[in-house]
Amino acid sequence: MLVHCGDIVGPDVLATCAVKPLYFAFGNHDSDMVHILQEAATSLGAHCLEWGGQFEIGEKRIAVAHGHRSMDFRPLMESEPHYLLTGHTHLRCDWLDLRTRRINPGSLHEAEKFSVALLDVAEDELRFLDIPADAGA
Repeated sequence: MLVHCGDIVGPDVLATCAVKPLYFAFGNHDSDMVHILQEAATSLGAHCLEWGGQFEIGEKRIAVAHGHRSMDFRPLMESEPHYLLTGHTHLRCDWLDLRTRRINPGSLHEAEKFSVALLDVAEDELRFLDIPADAGA
């Protein structure tokens, strides 16, 4: 499955990502097209988590919020998910915040180094993958 941590900026990105089961949250660059992204998600079978939400894989709870507004991720943190995935800063990171593992996969746009993250929740293993800047060209 794919998880997008926000700043989708258009239904074309959802269509590209929806080749696998997709969960996504809105980011600060999505605020003027929320309705369009919701409609695209419905037509593509993607799971829109709005400004923040969570889902389960096996026995693991995964929360997702873009991270630009604390009011979006604070309630998620209070529910103590196993993982909280965020974006916004475009900087990849991985740390433990109380009992929640917080992960930012990095970015494929406006970042010094493009990256994504692969998370194996069964083994609790995370790998960051560097993506060449010209990979989409």
